[in-house]
Amino acid sequence: MFTTGQLVFAILFFIVFVFVMIYSYRGDKKLHKKQYKGSLWILLGFIAFIIFLLAIKTYLKD
Repeated sequence: MFTTGQLVFAILFFIVFVFVMIYSYRGDKKLHKKQYKGSLWILLGFIAFIIFLLAIKTYLKD
């Protein structure tokens, strides 16, 4: 399905991509803590809202 050259390229691309993403995140780590402070509560609220909607749907379906 894929040639050897394509597989080698894909593996090398993935390794380099992951390395660049880790390096980039390390550089912005302090900024992320400042900018996205409290975003965990937003995520938890969104998940709770989805669970609430699914519970209502299940309750009204029966």
